[in-house]
Amino acid sequence: MSISDRLLGKKNVNGKPHIEAVAPGFALPGGEVRIIGRGLRPPELRRPSVRFGEIEGAVLISSDDFLIARVPEGAASGPVVVSTNAGTNGVGTSGHVSNPHVIKIAVPVADNLHPVTNPALDREGNLYVTFSGSRGQKVPVSIFKIDTNYNIKPFLSEMMNATSMAFDREGQLYVSSRHDEAVYKVAPNGTVSTYAEGMGVATGIAFDAAENLYVGDRSGTIFKIARDRQIFVFATLEPSVSAYHIAFGPHGDMFVTGPSTSSFDCVYKGRGQCLCRRVSRRQTRHREDHAPRRGRPRSLRPGLGGTGVRSRQVGYPRHQQRRTPHFLEYSGTAALPRVSIIA
Repeated sequence: MSISDRLLGKKNVNGKPHIEAVAPGFALPGGEVRIIGRGLRPPELRRPSVRFGEIEGAVLISSDDFLIARVPEGAASGPVVVSTNAGTNGVGTSGHVSNPHVIKIAVPVADNLHPVTNPALDREGNLYVTFSGSRGQKVPVSIFKIDTNYNIKPFLSEMMNATSMAFDREGQLYVSSRHDEAVYKVAPNGTVSTYAEGMGVATGIAFDAAENLYVGDRSGTIFKIARDRQIFVFATLEPSVSAYHIAFGPHGDMFVTGPSTSSFDCVYKGRGQCLCRRVSRRQTRHREDHAPRRGRPRSLRPGLGGTGVRSRQVGYPRHQQRRTPHFLEYSGTAALPRVSIIA
């Protein structure tokens, strides 16, 4: 193959691009997706056109077998097509437009909010979102309630820096406050009671299958609160500049992210008494301490090798973080995509 052939990529026999996959299959406007296929680059190194429905998206990287495109504002769930026919604004002729591939795109449900971590959903489908404010800032409304018709109304006012929320099996809402170093229990009528104190800069919270509550102190600790309110140090991690985000998988694994000043942030994964962090291709660190909070936790120790997160991040860059909750229609029948996330 000549140098010119290598520069132009693999030749497409019939001139028609073909999409094999779009990853992730769920996206936000402004996010990035990878389109995999063949014949995706036009001849003579021209830039292809990618359309999300009727709206054209920006192409960031293109090659013959994959390209990365940014989801445009105003795009809706529907087909994505790639055109390699120059000068047609993405419409092209019948041999230069790819097959359509469906992607789900989230739509905003409320704005002018300040959620630090995830919203919470109750049994009736109502969504609870915080207006957290900056550290030590007193805001008029701490938590808003959004009903199934997307009507928004104040829910809770008397809480400083409401941060993360989670519901237990009985439908009780729990809220962390990074200002008060506490976790509060909130009744459906808005009555607040203290559930746990001394949680440091309390950010992300989540329940496991046994109804133990885990609280992330962003200064470097994951606390475990048993149902009898005994508090344990579950893990010690590197401090985060903003918050720990905690979630449990269907098999009982805990997943934790903690945004830092690094260009690539890590995802922690653990089960039982072990919380692991993927550090690099050669090193992983394990946390196997489960002492009561009054005990001194052991430091992280080197463990076995693991695979590091070195690939291109697909999602929002840091400077494009949003403070608007979005709704994403999901049938629950298909497997959720595996994506890299920047918090």
